[in-house]
Amino acid sequence: MVALDLGGGGARAAARCEALALPPFSDSTDGLTRTYLSPAYRAAQEQLAVWMAEAGMAVRSDAAANLIGRYEGCAAGAPALVIGSHLDSVRNAGVYDGPLGIMLGIEAVKALSSGGVRMPFAIEVYAFGDEEGSRFPAAMLTSRAVAGTLDPASLEVADRDGVRLGDLLDLAAYASAARSRGDIIAYLEAHIEQGPVLEAKGLALGTVTGIAAQLRFEIGLSGTAGHAGTTAMNLRRDAVAGMAEMVLTAEAVAAAGPSDLVATVGLVEVPSGAANVIAGRSRFTLDVRAGDAAVRDRAADAILRQFREIAGWRDLGLAMRQVHDLPASPCDPALMDLLDAATAAAGHRPYRLVSGAGHDAMIMAALCPMAMLFLRCRGGVSHNPAEHVEPADAEAALAVISGFIRRLGDHLEPA
Repeated sequence: MVALDLGGGGARAAARCEALALPPFSDSTDGLTRTYLSPAYRAAQEQLAVWMAEAGMAVRSDAAANLIGRYEGCAAGAPALVIGSHLDSVRNAGVYDGPLGIMLGIEAVKALSSGGVRMPFAIEVYAFGDEEGSRFPAAMLTSRAVAGTLDPASLEVADRDGVRLGDLLDLAAYASAARSRGDIIAYLEAHIEQGPVLEAKGLALGTVTGIAAQLRFEIGLSGTAGHAGTTAMNLRRDAVAGMAEMVLTAEAVAAAGPSDLVATVGLVEVPSGAANVIAGRSRFTLDVRAGDAAVRDRAADAILRQFREIAGWRDLGLAMRQVHDLPASPCDPALMDLLDAATAAAGHRPYRLVSGAGHDAMIMAALCPMAMLFLRCRGGVSHNPAEHVEPADAEAALAVISGFIRRLGDHLEPA
């Protein structure tokens, strides 16, 4: 293949992420918040569709509201390499988490299209919609739909305002977003590391070896609401005090385990809470992760067992619902080797590391071989407005992605 002109596409990809951080592409005027199927999400899709078309792709949406750009291979209808990441964000987010991987995929296709180059496979760039789970309780709904692993029951969800997913999309058609194994040859996702390892090593990029196993639960407590000034401490059934004890219990169990075991309570709610009222109800989430599923499961069992004990001695009602169970997902060895080779060819030292964060890649692994490329982020900060990626690192990532595409073509060509 002739050398492609990448034309500053990495820096442009980073700049486009920054452009999508502002209204109308954010639900908030005070920092970036872009939740699945919100007006900001739809506006961002419209802008992405323009950029995909300009890069030479045919653009469509599927039944799960994923946006897909397709660049045909040498033969029309050929199986595709999928390059993707997510368009949604957490609340008050950083600008690169998710969108950067989409933008880099668009730029890689733009370089091929501008050079008149076709590969022995098609390339599809996916902008997934619900990786973060910041609107509805379950995460990665849209990639699960594509991978064909979606449990229809998981679609019966509502957001904090009571808006149900079924109010926004046709749930009966949702699963039709599934792709067949013969359609997809591999999945590649570029993503910021969301951790400090690459920066500490002085490296711009890293090849991911696998993604940690995850469990997520919704926990509900019910006690008795009462007057804050007239109810004796020994007579209280305080749902907030019980929740607080459970949060610290989860922290203690994880801290006593191996270094890759983590437990997080990321969302807490006190319905009808008031400053002078003992809380009668509380809700919170529990997220447990580890590189090994058995370690994760033992920790989750220990945490939930202690939750039951706490609820028992505090005389609180306890409801626990598992929201999702994501297994550990190893990256494909052959694809990791191709990424390493492309990294070296781009003038960077190959380095491999594990991902503690979940990604759409772990879902797509059920459909096809997958690989991930990490970019360093300043201070390891993510899910925070301080999230930052140097344009030079984005340029390096684009060079590696382009090299990976070429090498994958050589790898698939008959000898």
